[in-house]
Amino acid sequence: MDTLSYKTKSATRETINKEWVVVDATDMVLGRLSSRVAKLLRGKLKPNFTPNLDCGDNVIVINAEKIKLTGKKWDDRVIFTHSGYPGGQREITPAAMYAKDPTKLVYHAVKGMLPKNKLGRKLLRNLFVYVGPEHKHEAQKPKNIDINTIK
Repeated sequence: MDTLSYKTKSATRETINKEWVVVDATDMVLGRLSSRVAKLLRGKLKPNFTPNLDCGDNVIVINAEKIKLTGKKWDDRVIFTHSGYPGGQREITPAAMYAKDPTKLVYHAVKGMLPKNKLGRKLLRNLFVYVGPEHKHEAQKPKNIDINTIK
């Protein structure tokens, strides 16, 4: 019996194939959009997924101002931040965060769905969120994908 065929092939930095993809956030619910974007960033849809490496794609999210939240989440949900100093806790609603900058709302949602370690912080650098249909990454020749086809 040939036992060499049973070896597990793990991805290495040399064998990882990173691509650039564009995701349109028009009329998407924030949670569903961010979970699918997190899967793309992590590389979980690729056959050579390795949990300890950055094998995901670079994701460009356009039309961030057209996202939706269901129910009363615009005003009832509270996002907490802390400066690190005593009394430095701040809270903001998604509606107020959206009014300041819609890209931060998408960025915050995707950040919460990535690992909370060095790898998660590295993966977050592969996310680019823009208001409107234009982005500055045309030189990378990104391909458009339909985010609704990802499970």
